[in-house]
This record gives sequence, structure tokens and C-alpha cells, in this order.
Amino acid sequence: MKRIYASLRPLSALLLAVLVLPGCNALNPLCGSARPSPSITSLSADTITFAQVQAGFVLTVNGSHLLASSVVLINGTTVPTLVLSSQQVEVTITTTQITAPGTASVVVNTPGGNSSALGCTSGGTSHTLTLTIT
Repeated sequence: MKRIYASLRPLSALLLAVLVLPGCNALNPLCGSARPSPSITSLSADTITFAQVQAGFVLTVNGSHLLASSVVLINGTTVPTLVLSSQQVEVTITTTQITAPGTASVVVNTPGGNSSALGCTSGGTSHTLTLTIT
């Protein structure tokens, strides 16, 4: 009995380390359903005219880790988002989001999943890309 207990000690220490380490999605087996944080790399256009906005400009946002639950925010306002793939989402920009020439911030947000209580990071907001409106 003593020999069995001694052989289980390293295994129990490893299990404890995996369950206690916060944010360790690669090591924590309970993080399988955690959603990745989105990353955006480019816009289909960096500069558009205000006339294009008035007509309803379709903007494609390129990146990675884009999920069905991901949404685009223009200047902090959520815009109806069509997820084309894990690398592209599409939105139509109108005067509802942009009311005059200038610049607009574009980010993608993926809401957190249900596993953050298990020490897993889940979802998040991408960095900001700037859209110029002339």
C-alpha cells in the first residue's frame, strides 16, 4: 500500500498544478471550451469617403480567432456582424456609426465562454485598427 501511495504522489502534484494555474489553457484540460481572444490584422480599406458611408460601406475585417460569437465595434458601438470565416468578418458601416469625416476605431470582441471560473482565459477584445473617413 505504501508503494502505491508513493507512486501516485507525483501524479497528484501534477494534477494540482494543472488545476490551480490560472489562464493555462494549454495545460489545463478543463479549458477545452475556452474561446480564444480575437486578433485583427487589416481592414479591406483603411480610408473611405463619407459618401461611401452614406451609401452603406461594406467593410471586411481580417484577422484570426474570429468566432460565430465575435462582433465588430465601431467607435465603441456594436455593429451587426457577419462572420465569414475564422479569418474574416464583415460589417456595413452607415451614418448610424459614423456621422462625419474623421477617424473611427475598429475592434472585434468575442464574449467569454463559461470556463473562466476554472482558471481559463476566454474571449476578449482585439487591438484597435483605425479607419479614416474623408
